[in-house]
Amino acid sequence: MSSAGLGLLQFCNLNSLRTKFILGFSIYLGLSVPQYFNGYVITTGDGPVHSGSAWFNKIMQVIFTSPATVAGIVALFLDITLARKHATTKKDSGRHWWAKFKHFDKDPRSEEFYSLPYGLSNYFPSV
Repeated sequence: MSSAGLGLLQFCNLNSLRTKFILGFSIYLGLSVPQYFNGYVITTGDGPVHSGSAWFNKIMQVIFTSPATVAGIVALFLDITLARKHATTKKDSGRHWWAKFKHFDKDPRSEEFYSLPYGLSNYFPSV
């Protein structure tokens, strides 16, 4: 799973300081935060989130003990907010490559590739 996620980095500008910071910081927090949560549970027997609801505490425990989830949330947050107005941000993050796949109708090959066999697309149309 992580190799598939790292494979998407080929569309990003890995020479950009912004991309390096987002990648490094998200990996660092993805390793540190779950370690803190696990260590807290080992020493106290309960998670570090102390709200009035037991189910909410358990949900936060599950989310923040998963390294991939923490790293993904941090990377998404930083990618959305960090230097958003800069002109090269769209190119550095690889969004220009994904733009052509945003709409189904932009590529004429999509209908042929994603259509159902035996004329079933007439009865079950795609988006």
